[in-house]
Amino acid sequence: MTMTPREDIQRRIIELEVEHRDLDAVIDLLAQGTRHEEMQLRRLKKRKLQLKDHIVLLKMQLMPDISA
Repeated sequence: MTMTPREDIQRRIIELEVEHRDLDAVIDLLAQGTRHEEMQLRRLKKRKLQLKDHIVLLKMQLMPDISA
């Protein structure tokens, strides 16, 4: 059975949200360590922001167009 475009977007949002939460946990663990991996932390934080932006864009696609 094929998914509708809406279902596909919703599935992708869930995948991205899971990755976002996982990154959050990894970032917290790295930041708590005694030896900070600054470059890696910056990369992970940048990826986390990219994921958040992508999630927002996908959620906007799910909203119906409202005429002014």
